[in-house]
This record gives sequence, structure tokens and C-alpha cells, in this order.
Amino acid sequence: MAQLTPLAKGLITVIVIGVAGSLAWNFGLKDRFGVGGEAVKAPAQSSSGEAVTAARQAPPARPATADDRNAPLGSAANPLKVSLVSFHGYAPALVANGNNLNTQPGSIYAKLGVNVRFVIQDDIPTLATIFESGAAQCAWRTSDFWAQEQPNLRNAGLDGRAVMIVDNTQGGDAVIARDPSVKAIEDLAGRSVALLQFTPSHGMLIDALDNSSLTARRKDSVKMVFINAEEGTAGVRAAIESGAVDAAVLWDPDLSLALRNVRGAHVVYSTKTATNLIFDVMVCDSRVLGKPEGQAVVQKFVEGWMDGVLAARANPDSAVDALVRTQEFFRLLADKEGKAFVRSLFANLVWTGVEDNARILGLAGGTNHYERVYRRFDEIYRKAGALANPKSPVIPAQDSFDYRFIKAMLARNSAAVEAAARPQETFSQSALKEATQKEAMVTKPVMVGFASGSAELTKRAQKTVDGEIVPFIENNGKAYFEVSGNSDSTGSREVNLRLSAVRARAVVDYLVTQWEFPRERFKIVGNGPDRPLCVEANVVGEGLSIEECRAMNRTTRVAVFGGR
Repeated sequence: MAQLTPLAKGLITVIVIGVAGSLAWNFGLKDRFGVGGEAVKAPAQSSSGEAVTAARQAPPARPATADDRNAPLGSAANPLKVSLVSFHGYAPALVANGNNLNTQPGSIYAKLGVNVRFVIQDDIPTLATIFESGAAQCAWRTSDFWAQEQPNLRNAGLDGRAVMIVDNTQGGDAVIARDPSVKAIEDLAGRSVALLQFTPSHGMLIDALDNSSLTARRKDSVKMVFINAEEGTAGVRAAIESGAVDAAVLWDPDLSLALRNVRGAHVVYSTKTATNLIFDVMVCDSRVLGKPEGQAVVQKFVEGWMDGVLAARANPDSAVDALVRTQEFFRLLADKEGKAFVRSLFANLVWTGVEDNARILGLAGGTNHYERVYRRFDEIYRKAGALANPKSPVIPAQDSFDYRFIKAMLARNSAAVEAAARPQETFSQSALKEATQKEAMVTKPVMVGFASGSAELTKRAQKTVDGEIVPFIENNGKAYFEVSGNSDSTGSREVNLRLSAVRARAVVDYLVTQWEFPRERFKIVGNGPDRPLCVEANVVGEGLSIEECRAMNRTTRVAVFGGR
């Protein structure tokens, strides 16, 4: 591989240009995350877990320019500075600034009376470094990354709050495989998967495995191959392109390029189905948010970004031009792949406007997906050892977001509230039938307890459905589901078949009546003892006792079908 330029060395996500060259892309993850577990260079071989690399320290943020810090924040002399990386999800902000890093006359931000300077920091300094140095007052973060970093920020004596959701990946992150026999997450057992550690890819894979029907032993057989941070997603892509690994977890543009370049490559599971899993947010320094003048500037900043979303949607070619004009990466990418390729990346994410923020944040009724995801990834990464201080207290999700700015916009925009309250997807029986004829992407077994011979959901059973099945359905916002009742091999097969079907129907009835999920999303099946997850005659091979094996077979299972 050709030597990276000094700028590219500050990035870890790179895209291969030509045969061997590489360029910087998206997240500078080497400075984001401490790496625990063995890292390998692409083409990757395996991860033994023996070596533990030291956490990398981010280079110091660039010092603040000679702005007049005594001038009002948001003025031309002291613009609101916002740290970004080279990522197409942030194109609306550049459009709002007049296709420039600095507010241009006649731009959306200029008309709002606020000056914004976007600072491209692809080396990803920590928020503590950014805020303390004055390099920026606000910075991008993915919702999972923010769940990791907020405890670290508080440990540094600072704090921040997310002020808006800026994009929602819907197809831009995926688990892909080259072997056609790998059709589901469960098929990754015994296979090697390349990815970047402690990134949305890592969290997405852990979440999928946790929700799969694999036994603990078979989950452990999935070999996570952590690519060196310096190699970035280009290294992940190189690993699957070379055949060094069986599968990979990637995001665009390397995701799209890998699917194009690797013969037989296909999506196993992606955010096209798990639409409510990965969000980007904008986090601002609490010291700014605590002052009335700071609040006023941030309000205009949020409103300008939301107007930029509308402008970028109306003219996506302008969004492409904004990226190409402001960021070397996109200029080089457009030169190599064409502007049409850059534009094609927009299809795999949603630039989230006011109504999208209202829906994701639960401000128009329904679940607050942001807070649910924040809590889930805090749990995932604490278990995985991603926090700098594992003893950091858990921060309540509601303390991670400042809702005032989006709420202020919604107070003046009843149409956005109404749009957010409407169902985002349409489901039908015909589409359900078609979807469930394919292989399930992942199947979650849940121990829903019933009294012997009964199909009535007890309060305890309802609590299990609420806590384990509902979040799984909400993650997979565009999916159809097969809900099946299952039994162990004891007792009459005919009785077990009938009872398991009635129990599955009881679970679906509860999901429809109490949670208002469309009935058209669910296929009901009674498997009885015919689809065991654990072979009761070979419990030793699964590392389970006979009772544990039978309990695993006596589960309600929720299988995911839909767009991959």
C-alpha cells in the first residue's frame, strides 16, 4: 500500500484508490477508542486475544484561531466552531453555510444571523481536548460513541449534551459475507469477521450476536478479527477482498466498494433493516449551553442545520458539491469514482430533519429510540471494556441530550409533529408472505414463561416481552417477523404443536394490542419440538446440561426478515 500523506495518517478510515493507494475517510477511530484485544494488519489472519495494544492518544487539537473571544459568540469575529469529520452525513451543514466551512453571505446561517465555522478534525481529538482548547464548542459523535465518551468527559471535569440528531444510517452499516452459505447471523459461528474495535460496527455485531439463537459456546466461536486502527475500514475491506476472513462489518463508502469488488459478497444484516440502531448526534459544551447567549446561538445553529437538511434533500447535487469543495477526501473520491458515486452514498442514510428528530426522540409519542440506543451501547461497551475508566458511573440517557432546541422548533411547527406521529412504514400481508419465504437474518430466542398447558400471558411473561422482544422489534424498524412457539422433546408432539402455536399467537396479540405494532408484520408458527436450538441427545457438545438444553428449546423465537 502506498504511503499515506500526513493528513491521511491522521485518519483511520481509508478508501483504496486504484490498486494500492489509500485516502482518508469518515471516522478517525484510532483516537476514539482504546484497543483491547489483538489487532492485526490487513490482510488479516486471526485474533488470538493474547496481545493488548495500548490506547492511542489523540494528537492535540489545533489551537483556536485569532478570533476575538471577547466578541459575542456566533459573530463574525467569534464564530461558533463545530468539529466535523469527512462524512457525507454532514453535508446539510455545509449547504447551510453556503457550501463552505465558513458562513458565506446569503447562506442559510447568514440569514439566521449566526456565523459558524466548521473545523475538519479527522484525527478525532477527545471532547475534553476539543472543549478545553477552544478548538470547537460543538462536535459530532455517533450515539454509541457518545455513550462511551460522556463518562470520560465528566471524569475530566467537563460535560456536554447532544442537541440534535443529524443523521440516521439506513443501509450504510452492514455485516457482509463472501460465502453464499452465510445467510444469517447464526451462520457466522466458526467464521472469522473483520471489523474495527469499539466502533458502531463492533456494537452492531455484538448486538446481533446477543440477539441470535446461538448458544454461548457457538457465539464464542465467532472470531472477531480487529483490524489495526491505522488501516481503518480500508483494512477491513482489504481483509475480505483478499479472502483472509469470511465476513466483515463495514460502513460506506467501503461497504459499497466491498460489495462491488468481492465476488459473491452479500449483506447478511444491515441498518437497512435495523433502522433504529445507529444515529449521529451533535454534542455541545455544557458551559455554552448553560448561558442564555450560548443557548441563543445553539438554537440558530440547530435551526440552520435543519434548514440545510431541506435544502440538501431538494438539491442533492449541491450537497455533493459542498462535500467536494470543502473536503479533500471527497474531491479525490469524486475524481476517482465520479460525483454520481458520492451521491449514491446518500441513499444509505437519512439526513434527519425536525420531524425525524421528533420521531427518534419520542417527542411526538412513541419510543425514544435515541435514549434506548444510548443505554444499550453503554451496556455493550462497558461489558466489552471500552470505557477509559470502567468504574465510571452510568449516566442516565436523559442527561445526555438537551431537548430544548428541537422542542422549540416543534413548538412552531405543528406539521412536523403530525408527520413524526404518522407511521414511518407501511406493512402488508402480501409483503409478509414474500419476506418470510427467505432466510431469516437473525433469530432471537426469548424465555416467555407460561403455566403448564396454558397459553395465557402472565404479568411476568408480559414483562419479558416488554424487555426483550419489544426493543428487538423497535431496533429493526423495517423488518417483518416470524414469531414461533417451541417446545422440548418431552410429551406428546401433537399437543406440543398445538400449544406452541397458541402461545405464539398470544405473544403477537399482546404486541399488537399493547404496543400497537401492525399485525401485518407478524407470521405466527407453532413448531412444537421440531425446530430445536439445542440437540437434547448431544448436550455435552453444546456445553449445557439437559435441563438447560430443554429450556433453550422451550422458547418463543422472533426471527427477522426484510431488506438486507
